[in-house]
Amino acid sequence: MILEQAVLDVVGGEEEAFESAFSEAKAIVASMPGFRRLQLLRGIEIPGRYLLLIEWDSLEDHTVGFRGSPGYGQWKALLHHFYDPFPTVDHYRPVDVT
Repeated sequence: MILEQAVLDVVGGEEEAFESAFSEAKAIVASMPGFRRLQLLRGIEIPGRYLLLIEWDSLEDHTVGFRGSPGYGQWKALLHHFYDPFPTVDHYRPVDVT
């Protein structure tokens, strides 16, 4: 399992429109091979900041499969214009600490 994490800073005043667009966009990513689940959280201290967490079976399911799919173009068209600055995406893998 790989966890994708992105901090999404949404242009001020566009939060409601972003959330509406995200409701549509989540179906796109959820249909991708290797997708497990996602969570979108909204900041308390900074209400225009969101935390996106998506679980994938593998890194390549996100970086190659999703980003190389026609669905990614739809995702970009729905969401990328809301971000300022454009987010950095990081990936994490579980660490066995037992």
